[in-house]
Amino acid sequence: MSVPNPTTRVDTGRRTPTAGVDWARDDHAVAVVDPDGEQTARFTITHDRAGMRELVRRLLKAGVVEVGIERPDGPVVDALRQAGLVVFVIPPGQLKNLRSRYGSAGNKDDRFDAYVLADTVRTDRRRLRPLLTDTPTTTALRQTVRARRDLVAHRVAVANQLRAHLQIVFPGAVGLFADIDSEISLRFLERFTTQNQADWLSPKRLGAWLVSVGYCGRVAPTVLHTRLAEAPRGLTGADTTASAAVTRAYVAVLRALTGQIAELAARIGEQLELHPDAEIFTSLPRGGRVRAARLLAEIGDARGRFPTADSLACLAGVAPSTRQSGKVRAVSFRWGADRELRDAICDFAGDSRHANPWAADLYRRARARGHDHPHAVRVLARAWVGVIWACWTTNTPYDPDRHRALQRILNQDQPAAA
Repeated sequence: MSVPNPTTRVDTGRRTPTAGVDWARDDHAVAVVDPDGEQTARFTITHDRAGMRELVRRLLKAGVVEVGIERPDGPVVDALRQAGLVVFVIPPGQLKNLRSRYGSAGNKDDRFDAYVLADTVRTDRRRLRPLLTDTPTTTALRQTVRARRDLVAHRVAVANQLRAHLQIVFPGAVGLFADIDSEISLRFLERFTTQNQADWLSPKRLGAWLVSVGYCGRVAPTVLHTRLAEAPRGLTGADTTASAAVTRAYVAVLRALTGQIAELAARIGEQLELHPDAEIFTSLPRGGRVRAARLLAEIGDARGRFPTADSLACLAGVAPSTRQSGKVRAVSFRWGADRELRDAICDFAGDSRHANPWAADLYRRARARGHDHPHAVRVLARAWVGVIWACWTTNTPYDPDRHRALQRILNQDQPAAA
């Protein structure tokens, strides 16, 4: 017996049972309903290899073809797809609203949620889109990109903690250099950890130390020494032992994070170089390597996932949400969105205005209409989605010469031909 292709919508020509799987950490609740909505099976499987085999065996034995689940990835989804079952993803927020179909209590119960998932697939399959997954290459790139982003967030948090600590024990070190987590700032704190050690410095001694560590010389040693001297005094004497240990701990963590971020960035560059869609995203203005990789990873390479540019814009949360009742019409921020995708597209769009006149003009006009910066960036991101989607679906790198809206901006101030 042939199994259905898990990447296409199934039309079996007959009514078949459907299943729902409520994902948990250690075990998963499963429900099977017949074509009339009656629950015919309910069981729990463990989150291990034996449990995955048991899940697939019992679903196939029951004649299930389509399964509803709350998340699009993980061992359970892999096992279902490998068995030829069609997977429909129903996000937790949507599932929460669907519970009201079956009662007003709204209580969270894994077994009940499994039934709701199964019954929703039975009744609403024409409104659901089968799960389309990216290639392993894109999935691996997404893991690396997100890991780097998380480490950057950790670095920012630790840098803020170090800054708050130094404001109390050694204020002069806080504003000495541009960034508290820069290489020169970390080296300074390793050498001059306390106010006592910094008091030894003179302009000449500070200049000699800066030369020894290869400082770029952007700010003169006399200016840096003046900053130290004019800053509030920090702790001195015997009280500095504990504070120095805390400073060194924060510096060590920042060094470790910075090193791992650099390693992941290099890995991202390698993965991007080998990806068939790399040229599409690196051709975008101010795309760079890491930013291009992040856009590629979050959009993915499953073209069928976004049949239109609007579908991509809505999932990215850059298209507004419109509510209308009678004569009342309200346009508001779209809360239901993929936050990772929205952040990636908005990050690119916000920076693109510094390199692309068309983007700069769109942003400027949005601000002129009274939008704040985040709103103006989303307006610009919505416009970029159409361009990116066209390049993505046709496997064509971005070409400024073929971007007609950009060319109109570039040519609007040119004198007319004689």
